[in-house]
Amino acid sequence: MTKKHKALKIFLVIFVIILFLPEFPKVPVQNATAKDWNAKSFWFEPWGKSGVHKGIDIFGKMNTPILSTTYGLVIFAGELPRGGKVVAVLGPKWRVHYYAHLNVDSVFIGEPVWSGKTIASLGDTGNAKGKPPHLHYSVVTLVPYLWKIDGTLQGWKKAFYLDPAAILLP
Repeated sequence: MTKKHKALKIFLVIFVIILFLPEFPKVPVQNATAKDWNAKSFWFEPWGKSGVHKGIDIFGKMNTPILSTTYGLVIFAGELPRGGKVVAVLGPKWRVHYYAHLNVDSVFIGEPVWSGKTIASLGDTGNAKGKPPHLHYSVVTLVPYLWKIDGTLQGWKKAFYLDPAAILLP
């Protein structure tokens, strides 16, 4: 077996292991409950420039700690025009957990995190400026769930955007 084949085999084994690891998700805004977000806001339309709302907004007090919902690796920590201060964590099942409108982030790219670790504080940055402080929380799968595609506005994106409320409260 060549080195190339061995490397490919190792990559496939790692890919499959990560795909099936459990997440053990936690609510990302410290002390928040399901009463602090509207579960029906996922895929709500119309929703500004993005057309549909591809996550949930969890409300709380400014600077409340934001906790990683799962273990994983920080793949982005910075600013985006709509999201403001943002952190993205690659977790189990090849899912990216996206946290936006943060006041302060406290992690760096490449940092390992675990479920419940403080990664930021609640804010109103990006297009949430002037609105009540909240966390926009989205979960994006890198392995498409093709059976979730439907005829709604941008319905093909449902193969990638998962309902965070269903993940947090299974």
